[in-house]
Amino acid sequence: MSKHSALDTFGRSGNPVIRSSAFNQRSSSTEVMTLDGAVNKIGIMLALLVFTASISWIFNGNPIISILQTFGYIAALISMIMTFGFPFIMKPKPHLAPKTSIIYSIGMGFVIGSISLFFESLFPGIVIQAVSLTFLVAASLLFFYKSGLIRPDENFRLILFSATFAILIYYIFIFIISMITGSVPEIFAGNSMSSILIQFLIVGIAALNLVLDFDIIEQAAENRAPKYMEDFGAMALVVTLVWLYVEILRLIAKLRSNN
Repeated sequence: MSKHSALDTFGRSGNPVIRSSAFNQRSSSTEVMTLDGAVNKIGIMLALLVFTASISWIFNGNPIISILQTFGYIAALISMIMTFGFPFIMKPKPHLAPKTSIIYSIGMGFVIGSISLFFESLFPGIVIQAVSLTFLVAASLLFFYKSGLIRPDENFRLILFSATFAILIYYIFIFIISMITGSVPEIFAGNSMSSILIQFLIVGIAALNLVLDFDIIEQAAENRAPKYMEDFGAMALVVTLVWLYVEILRLIAKLRSNN
């Protein structure tokens, strides 16, 4: 597969849920995507996610909340697949984003609340550390992008996509090993130096995906994409932020377990 065909197939963002073909659409109506609109949608999604995460945290252990956490994960996963599709199997359906983005935020909030409480019970204070680092990294990368210090070109996009796809294969590999052996080798799941280095690499790749998300959303606004692309872009960016947050949680946990 050539460089251009690979980018056309998987999208010009390393983020596997963002495809440039979806953002290249132009609106035939007066309702077009704007940067302000995308920012507002990101804020709404994060507010919903934090709200349901707080409920999940506070009432964790309640039978109803346990059910919501399970169904929240399923709903978030289905909404992602319905909206962003799957390479070679399903095409993205960005027009669904105004509804699926809300479903994702609410559902994933219950999941993130449960995950956060689990890590907090093991390492007190880890959640505020992870949240702070996540937004610090995001703000820093946005500054680097807007100032021109980071300019994502075609090679950068392709390399980052390859690295992101490699992480997906890595997690599938670990899952298969855990299913066969009943445990995960120390090199992958423990707090060994190799495991920590791998986790640093994953955090770095997740963070760099934000740069490409910023770039594609900005280009879509400039191309006067349809209004629903605000929700599509916001959802893609929030998915990356959630991924980054979870990976930072895991990294801090590995570092603190060495103390």
